[in-house]
Amino acid sequence: MGVAAQGLVVPLFTLLEGVRLELLLFAGFWFVLGALDELLVDLAWFWLVLTGKARSPRLTEPARAELSAPIALFVPAWREAKVIAPMLRATLARWPHRNLRVYAGCYVNDPETRAAMEAGGGGDPRLTIVVNEIPGPTTKGQCLNRLYRAMQEDEARTGTRFRAVLLHDAEDLVHPDALTLIDRALDDADFVQIPVRPELRDDSPWIGNHYADEFTDAHAREMVVRDRLGAGLPAAGVGCAFGRDALEHVAQRRSGDRLGEPFDPAAMTEDYELGMLIGRRGNWPGCKGGRFLRVRASDGSLVATRAYFPGTLATSVRQKARWVHGIAFDGWDQLGWSARPVELWMRLRDRRGPLVALVLAAGYLLVVLTGILWLADVMGWHPAGRLPVLVYWVLIATTATFAWRAVVRAVVVGREYGCGEALPAVLRIPVGNVIAIIATRVAVFRYIKTLRGEPARWDKTEHDRHPHLEPQQIERQAA
Repeated sequence: MGVAAQGLVVPLFTLLEGVRLELLLFAGFWFVLGALDELLVDLAWFWLVLTGKARSPRLTEPARAELSAPIALFVPAWREAKVIAPMLRATLARWPHRNLRVYAGCYVNDPETRAAMEAGGGGDPRLTIVVNEIPGPTTKGQCLNRLYRAMQEDEARTGTRFRAVLLHDAEDLVHPDALTLIDRALDDADFVQIPVRPELRDDSPWIGNHYADEFTDAHAREMVVRDRLGAGLPAAGVGCAFGRDALEHVAQRRSGDRLGEPFDPAAMTEDYELGMLIGRRGNWPGCKGGRFLRVRASDGSLVATRAYFPGTLATSVRQKARWVHGIAFDGWDQLGWSARPVELWMRLRDRRGPLVALVLAAGYLLVVLTGILWLADVMGWHPAGRLPVLVYWVLIATTATFAWRAVVRAVVVGREYGCGEALPAVLRIPVGNVIAIIATRVAVFRYIKTLRGEPARWDKTEHDRHPHLEPQQIERQAA
């Protein structure tokens, strides 16, 4: 390398060394703090496992008993003509309970979805199709409030009061035992959430299947810990039931009228907010709080909601951006914080998404810079600088904790989906990280737009497959 070129290159690499050190200090601090946070959850979970309090009970026979009181199932849909028919068909068949009433919501400007609802219902008198007079898409919360009003009208007309409202999405496949188990759990809770079990996608083994890893980790470990610690339980939006009295209390709190609307029409994740408002015992006098119901059926299957999740980068980013926007930003605005230590801890965990994305981005930038500086050292352009001893210890600690998290992820995913998915679950961790980084950037800009007065819209993912469809049907729809 010439003298002139070397005179330009040396300051450049010196600058890169300085940038790398600053990034190491920033990312290292937050990586260690995050590792301690996850380790506390792991320790609590292992203690519950060792004491038998985290064990999922197994039914000795199918739970198909009639409901103790009427339950309303809300299924809001916008442009879901490809999946809503098999969803309704499977739900009505798997849940033959006389006291079940299904309210399926569509929009006046979405006739395809309405026609699919009629086909899927097959004339079952337990299905009521509710047409939203406001052209879609509005928000999911607004659509749910329209279904809630339809339920109130039926209650006034028939004199029958529903015990609870159960939420599901158009792409869900319900478990045959879930409804009866939820009905029983409502005896001691105002809010019940069962696990979500994403279906594995052969056509998207990296993006589509990383949802299986994340939901399994959350619903086999973190939600179990939150439930046992008595912290507020976030609703997943599917497989979650809310007591009728609790919904009226939220409506009173939101609008000053118990006959008002319980769902926030402006929220991106109205389900999460509702779960947090109801899911902790003592939120108001007489509140029974929430319960995370993790049970295995007599055949060994997990009583959970099954569904296919997005399989492309664009759709996954759009979905996760909505979650980050709703949980991290809207959750902060609408729910605030808590002086109760456990509750404060869990709300910090819920809202750490933007910070985690920033730290991950710094970490991946560190990898690139380290590679550049290593190459410069090998080529003799610039000698590698020595890092402070503290930084080396931070690197060792973060590497060890990453290895530990990978082992835990492999164990929980392998246990649920089979040993063949244990290693892929570890390899998919960077995929989830990259999606989270991109989605957070999108969420930040969307949130800024709402602060400027732009109305919220249901920026949802359209689904093209349902677990109840046969493979040849899926292929035919794709064609």
